[in-house]
Amino acid sequence: MAVRELRYFGDPVLKTAADPVTRFDKSVQALVQDLLDTVDAPGRAGLAAPQIGVSLRVFSYNVKGEIGYVINPEIVELSEQTHEIDEGCLSVPQLWFPTVRAKRAVVRGVDLRNEPVTVQGEDVMAQCLQHETDHLDGLLYLDRLTSERRRAALREARQRDWFWSR
Repeated sequence: MAVRELRYFGDPVLKTAADPVTRFDKSVQALVQDLLDTVDAPGRAGLAAPQIGVSLRVFSYNVKGEIGYVINPEIVELSEQTHEIDEGCLSVPQLWFPTVRAKRAVVRGVDLRNEPVTVQGEDVMAQCLQHETDHLDGLLYLDRLTSERRRAALREARQRDWFWSR
């Protein structure tokens, strides 16, 4: 379908919890295809619908050749084992900060036919699943940083030319 323009930190759609998908029609099919097309670029591991300005609970992923999407995802399992991993975001470009994430994650949701799907992963895939589900809850990875790192990240973000302000 189309590669969609990204929304950047400061845009209110990124801080608003997304609505569940309740109608599985052609508009949702088009949204999923746009998410898959937009995430299919070098350096992109995941993309949530709010990042392209659509406040619906859908995300796509593209991690180490594993490409897909989940509608109405919910994290149903996180390992107790965590690690601190450098994390970035398409909506906060060029900024990477160490973020604590579970090493393993399981997400359940549905596909375009409203059939159940489960996606699980470790390390980078687990990070992606957590990161994209956070987007759907109105959270950015910056919200998960230590207070000191968050202050530094916000300072840097506000100085960038992509920072969205009114």
